[in-house]
Amino acid sequence: MNDFYVGQELPSKTFVVNRARLIHYADASGDQNPIHQDEAFAKSVGLENVIAHGMFTMGLAGQYVSHIAGDNSLVREFSARFVKPLVIPADVNVELVVMATVTDIDSESVRLEINARSGELKVLGMAKAVLAKPGSQI
Repeated sequence: MNDFYVGQELPSKTFVVNRARLIHYADASGDQNPIHQDEAFAKSVGLENVIAHGMFTMGLAGQYVSHIAGDNSLVREFSARFVKPLVIPADVNVELVVMATVTDIDSESVRLEINARSGELKVLGMAKAVLAKPGSQI
């Protein structure tokens, strides 16, 4: 974590999302909203297809941030807005690519701007994280 510099583009991570993962997330979270599992229902309410849970998408981005931090306890802040839903057609593995850029460094922390995309579609906006430097008091 001491090797970061402002403007640094950190390595990306690609997550694969499919209908089976949505079912597992729905079961774990208790969010059984049919827009996340039932294609006919999703389309009946004006969606293109089944969509991933927003919190699942954000959770994957959070997993990336934790990996960059190297220790979950060093993640001090993580926030994002849901910009576009992650559409998951049947029998398709959809890739969510998460990356970050270092925007600021001080004696206690490293600030990141997070980018989460599926193809050309930006799915999270204003995504940011603050990582504490090991041994800092924040």
